[in-house]
Amino acid sequence: MFCYKMLKLQQLYRTASLLALITIFYNLAEGVISVWFGAEDETISLLGFGLDSFVEVISGIGIWHMVRRLGSGEQADHDPFERRALRITGGAFYLLTAGMVATALLSFFQGHRPLTTTWGIVVSLVSIVTMQALVHYKVKVGTALNSPAILADAACTRTCLRLSVVLLAASAGYALTGVGNLDAIGSLAIAVLSFREGREALGKARGLACSCSGGCGTPS
Repeated sequence: MFCYKMLKLQQLYRTASLLALITIFYNLAEGVISVWFGAEDETISLLGFGLDSFVEVISGIGIWHMVRRLGSGEQADHDPFERRALRITGGAFYLLTAGMVATALLSFFQGHRPLTTTWGIVVSLVSIVTMQALVHYKVKVGTALNSPAILADAACTRTCLRLSVVLLAASAGYALTGVGNLDAIGSLAIAVLSFREGREALGKARGLACSCSGGCGTPS
């Protein structure tokens, strides 16, 4: 019975590790596609979304490393590698926020209009489906393992889902109405969510048990 439970635990941790790897490689592909078409179509919300995906790759590597440690029986506290990844992630999100806010304000003043937001709609729809599936399975595995760390990762993925919804709203809104400012508004909304992600990443790096839903617990 004991051996069966150990095998089950190892299987769950392997699944959690696989989910983390899927998240990393998906965000990498999503970032390349979004930045390419965001620049080609002059869509700042899609461009910002793609840059956000690249930052999520750094965060995802830290999560994958953490899951591997947990699977080997180590403590859930962040090790130096994870803290470094969190600090880099937090700083990158802050820089991204500043750049997106400045770009969005310039777009407002110049009356900039994207060439098209078709790719923004396509990318956001694919991302919504993918992120929803990842949230479902991460919550399932995290609950089975009773792991706050994996459940916190699911909450972070849920934030990525919200970013995708924002991109869809901005892209579809522009496609339907032709109001150029919707692209800039979408960029500002992504900047706000990026700022929150940066703050939470730096909070975790300082040793606070923060989830991407914004709640903090005792120092780890």
